[in-house]
Amino acid sequence: MSKEVIIKQADLIESVADSLQYISYYHPKDFVDAMSEAYEREESAAAKDAIAQILINSRMSAEGKRPLCQDTGIVTCFVKVGMGVKWDKTDMTVQQMVDEGVRQAYNNPDNPLRASIVADPAGSRKNTKDNTPSVVHIDMVPGDHVEVAIAAKGGGSENKSKMAMLNPSDDVAAWVEKTLPTMGAGWCPPGMLGIGIGGTAEKAAVMAKESLMDPVDIHELQARGAETTEEKMRLDIFERSNKLGIGAQGLGGLTTVLDIKIKTAPTHAASKPVVMIPNCAATRHVHFHLDGSGPAVLTPPSLEDWPVITREAGENTRRVDLNTVTQAEIEQWKSGDTLLLNGKMLTGRDAAHKRIQSLIESGEGLPEGVDFKGKFIYYVGPVDPVGSEVVGPAGPTTATRMDKFTDLMLEKTGLMGMIGKAERGPATVASIKKNKAVYLMAVGGAAYLVSKAIKTSRVVAFADLGMEAIYEFDVKDMPVTVAVDSDGVNAHETGPGIWKVKLN
Repeated sequence: MSKEVIIKQADLIESVADSLQYISYYHPKDFVDAMSEAYEREESAAAKDAIAQILINSRMSAEGKRPLCQDTGIVTCFVKVGMGVKWDKTDMTVQQMVDEGVRQAYNNPDNPLRASIVADPAGSRKNTKDNTPSVVHIDMVPGDHVEVAIAAKGGGSENKSKMAMLNPSDDVAAWVEKTLPTMGAGWCPPGMLGIGIGGTAEKAAVMAKESLMDPVDIHELQARGAETTEEKMRLDIFERSNKLGIGAQGLGGLTTVLDIKIKTAPTHAASKPVVMIPNCAATRHVHFHLDGSGPAVLTPPSLEDWPVITREAGENTRRVDLNTVTQAEIEQWKSGDTLLLNGKMLTGRDAAHKRIQSLIESGEGLPEGVDFKGKFIYYVGPVDPVGSEVVGPAGPTTATRMDKFTDLMLEKTGLMGMIGKAERGPATVASIKKNKAVYLMAVGGAAYLVSKAIKTSRVVAFADLGMEAIYEFDVKDMPVTVAVDSDGVNAHETGPGIWKVKLN
């Protein structure tokens, strides 16, 4: 008789914790290779610079073992448990074991990860402080091993998920081509699109998410040729998506998607459910299996896997002193210009904006030390610092979520400009033009790189909000692009528009 395999609870917990630490700072090699190839072939200067920042940030994170992105994600875990698996103890469910691994990973003192999970989502939305609970999908399979695929998915890309109940005769590729431009740049392209087709609504969503766990291999598929319906569709959608000209960070360019992943399941004769979920430039996932011999062993990649890229200030780059910048100066900046920011800025994102709105509308006014007049606000929720760090990874959050507060901030506080990632809506662009303000874009997916430009950091208000508190940062040569200038010219419209014409 073969020896009975016993899986220890402690091994799964330790493996989950180790995996989440690992993926917080190591991109998968296939992703780095795909981004490097995209960098080499990119012809759009703005997109090429954005990809360069992402790759430089990726290497820095691998070297420093600090998060690739300040949004360290919601944990999704696919666990395949062999029917013959025996656990050493049965006092914890698989969900509880995974959650304990998440808890240990996110509270690791050497590399604390940002806790982003809030309970009571329709009410108080109170942070659970340890990033639990995670989302766990359990499948019982033949055998006596445990297979795990685990990912940390950022909110900016997750929020761009799309779902449709198509008619059976509808073209899925055409739906993707029509839908992708509506997703804006908040999902931080270039990345992957995971597509689930068939089953039921919830089945399609789970398949779309699981497909994102597969490696980037579209170029191998192009070389050998498609054989199945899914493979033909992958190539069709890949070509259509990149011809849209959306480009890195939505600034216009050759590469919008690095790969298309598709999973399908039989469905009702009257139905064709389709779900599309994007994976951002902070693609983070790893796979491991447990066979009773101990926790998973994760082998660190070689730093030689990363390209050596250096960025230098171009001729059209200007240094800006935020401490003395004038209205006349910002009105000279043009959409697409590159700036290097120096001096002091305030931060604030969703919860802080909501509280600011309440204070202003109640007549109470802003708290002491918070004065936005003539200042810039950076939409960010940083990771806690470790060691000698001033601040942890501090990349931009999606600016679109702050659109509903823009009129208030520009008209009631004297705010001069905003810094974030992704596009602004038409009403916000109009408000920026009306108030002669500006919107600057930092690169999403370059959080550790951005943090190195922050020389001092202190909380000035709303400390109870944790990472959503208002900080004051003093920065040196923080790179940004003028996305919307004071005349209302919007780089997220002009850039993709130019490249879509070039590519078609």
